[in-house]
Amino acid sequence: MYLDEIDDDDDQQFDDDNDEDVAADLEAALKQTDDEGTDAGDDSISEDSEESDSDDEDLVTTTTSAGNARAQRQTELEDDDIRLNSEIYNVRVYVSSISILWLTSRIASPPPRPLVLTPAQIRRKGLVFAPTSPPRSFVVEAVAALPHPGPTHSLAASACMTHLLTGSDDGYIRDYDIFPALNGKNFLTAPQRHYSGIVEGILKTVPIRYWWENHSRIKGDVGPPEDDLSFLPVYSLAMHPDALWSLAGTNRGTINLFTVRHEAGRLCHVFDAGHHGQPISSMCLDHNEMKFFSGGWDGDAIQWDLNTGQIVRNFYSHGAQLAVVSLRPENALHPPQIPPSTSETAADEQPTSTAPPTVKQEADADAKSEASYDPLFDDEPEPERERMARLPRAIAPPQNAPPLLDQPAYSTFSPDILMTAYIDGQVVLWDRRVHSAGAGVGRLWMSEKTPPWCLSACWSGDGNQIYAGRRNGTVDVWDVRQYGSSSKTARLLKTLKNPGSSGVVSCVAALPDGRHIASASIDNLRLWNVADAGETDGPWKSKSGLQFKIIPGHHGGYVSQILVDPGSRFLVSASSNRGWHGESTRTVFIHDIKPVY
Repeated sequence: MYLDEIDDDDDQQFDDDNDEDVAADLEAALKQTDDEGTDAGDDSISEDSEESDSDDEDLVTTTTSAGNARAQRQTELEDDDIRLNSEIYNVRVYVSSISILWLTSRIASPPPRPLVLTPAQIRRKGLVFAPTSPPRSFVVEAVAALPHPGPTHSLAASACMTHLLTGSDDGYIRDYDIFPALNGKNFLTAPQRHYSGIVEGILKTVPIRYWWENHSRIKGDVGPPEDDLSFLPVYSLAMHPDALWSLAGTNRGTINLFTVRHEAGRLCHVFDAGHHGQPISSMCLDHNEMKFFSGGWDGDAIQWDLNTGQIVRNFYSHGAQLAVVSLRPENALHPPQIPPSTSETAADEQPTSTAPPTVKQEADADAKSEASYDPLFDDEPEPERERMARLPRAIAPPQNAPPLLDQPAYSTFSPDILMTAYIDGQVVLWDRRVHSAGAGVGRLWMSEKTPPWCLSACWSGDGNQIYAGRRNGTVDVWDVRQYGSSSKTARLLKTLKNPGSSGVVSCVAALPDGRHIASASIDNLRLWNVADAGETDGPWKSKSGLQFKIIPGHHGGYVSQILVDPGSRFLVSASSNRGWHGESTRTVFIHDIKPVY
């Protein structure tokens, strides 16, 4: 039994071993199968992945290219839109501007707003001489005399003539109020008449209001003691129209600024860096009263700024001593002037003369003058050849003198013109708008018979003519709007001739009416009607009748200055040689002017 059990156990063990072997083989086979399947799956997956990646890359590339193209196209479209909008905007702006211009041309512009005048300007405007009809003549009579201790070089007055300043050689400036004296009954005493050299006539005396010294520097500045200050001769004067301040030119090239109406005589400023220590011969104020002009013996004209005290501009010429500096009147008319045609004869271009008549004729000029020539002034007639030989020709100017003022040059000039006259006889015009050297300047034509001498020149009341006194007793009259047909230069319109015994013409002054002037010689003062003087009745024949009137008062010396107020009511004359050679008196005469219609 035991053996049977052993046999059963062996069989059972054998079966178990077989089962284990079969199971092991089966597991090995299954494992091998799984490994092969896994490898194959991995290979297929890797291949599929590679193919998928390649497809994705192609898709991304295609998508990116399409996106870039779309973006570029969108940018181009946006640029086209911007360009189109810009062009449309420009067209709209152009059309709008055209429309605005068209509307502006169709709609009338509003009238300019009138300037509002200040009370002072209104008062001054009321003082200007403005008659309804031009006067035929004037009656000028001496009514008062102002004796001075020495020669009086210069005069200045306010627009209303309530302040009359005199500048003398003794270094004093005197302020007079003429109205109380003219309305009063104080007459010159016998000693005063003898001192003034007045022989006949009843003249009133004018009391002095203020006087002050023309110092060489401001008091209180570093320098010598106050008692050692010297008084400088007053060679020229200029005053504010309302008498707020005045300017005094000295013989040392300095210009003093004084107060007049308030705290009279206080020295406020000294202009001392302009004329190289030479005397100040002439001054004039600018129209805006913010600047002024001065001329000296150094030959230069200078424009000064009253606010800063500095030089604004220098007007350099040919170096001759400057006698007069004058600004064209503010109310000057400047219409275009057509020059004479070339068919005019040469005789028409020559200036006319006011020489006394050679043949007695009927006195048909009473409508223009109130008397006739004195027979003592008559001259013997000259042969025709001598007259032809005496026709004026152009005089040789200095080498560095400005060019002649011709028509093209003057046509570019503005009404704002400065006139300067020199001791050598040259008269020069400056256009103040032009600041270039050598431009905007021209001299007036002179005859070779004209002596190289000129102490006085002035503008006419309307600013269209210029008058210059000469050493040979004549007054040259230029009309800057007229030109000769051959030379095309500013025409010497006429020459006013004094009697041969009258002496040099030391001063000329124009009356506001634009037709009359006053000229001063050694013997006396004369009133000329420039519009009528020099007219002829025929070839080489002067028109009969008196060409001038004698103004009583002055006699026996050079006249330094003649002052006429804007209202043409008073004429004031002073006597001195202004530092040049000549005799002088010591009296200032005040004349009353009355128009004759």
